[in-house]
Amino acid sequence: MVILMENKIEILDNQEIQASINEAVEEKEENIIEVNNVSMEFFLPNEKVDNLKEFFIRLVKGKMEKKKHKVLDDISFSVRKGESIGLIGHNGAGKSTLLKILTGIMRPTEGSVMVKGKVAPLLNLGAGFDNEASAKENVYLNGAILGYSKREIEHKYKEIVDFAELHDYMNMPLKNFSSGMVARLGFAIAIDVNPDILLVDEILSVGDENFRKKCAAKINELRDRGVTFVIVSHNMSQIKNLCQKAVWIEDSHMRAYGDSKEVCDKYIEYCNSLKKH
Repeated sequence: MVILMENKIEILDNQEIQASINEAVEEKEENIIEVNNVSMEFFLPNEKVDNLKEFFIRLVKGKMEKKKHKVLDDISFSVRKGESIGLIGHNGAGKSTLLKILTGIMRPTEGSVMVKGKVAPLLNLGAGFDNEASAKENVYLNGAILGYSKREIEHKYKEIVDFAELHDYMNMPLKNFSSGMVARLGFAIAIDVNPDILLVDEILSVGDENFRKKCAAKINELRDRGVTFVIVSHNMSQIKNLCQKAVWIEDSHMRAYGDSKEVCDKYIEYCNSLKKH
């Protein structure tokens, strides 16, 4: 076998060839997330429609002019088991859309995504809760949505309540909870399901300071246990501290991918240059 490397020819014997193949296979198997040439398009109306009724009338009659809007354009990267990766970029860049594709909520227009293992999405804390039901009932409801049986949730219930620190409020209807209390309950449920992959969208910015520190400490604990993280955040210090790698998405394109500190520094430099202009 002959490999060309910077105009230098290197001859490999059979053992070296097999070792290279084994190394490539092992690296492939260790990838827990693979995003391959992913693009996502939405159709947007060309004209303003004042109400939902008019929108559907025009849509049915075929009078609704639409244009394509590309949210993601040819995004590719991989995440190895136990690795943490941050998604950064301006609002509207496509970060949250990519996270929804990883959860399976959306399917890409083009490309493919491979995700191995149990996924716990922290995209919108409290999503899927029933405001009329009690906090306790919502623990079981949310646990069922995440694929857990009643017996499994019963086993985890005390740990969930302990983390959320809502012992005196579990029989209260969720509609009487503050947004911070809902966030605490949602986070406590999601991180207690022992996921292989945790998808986090800006949730570390909710709640009071003590809760944010508690969340960050729990994420560090899970990371040390080998949980894989994909985190969306506008806090560059947070990305540098929590993630080994980062993906910078800007105007639907991937601008950089690699070491989190280097990518974040490039992004900060880019943002500063925009301010000067």
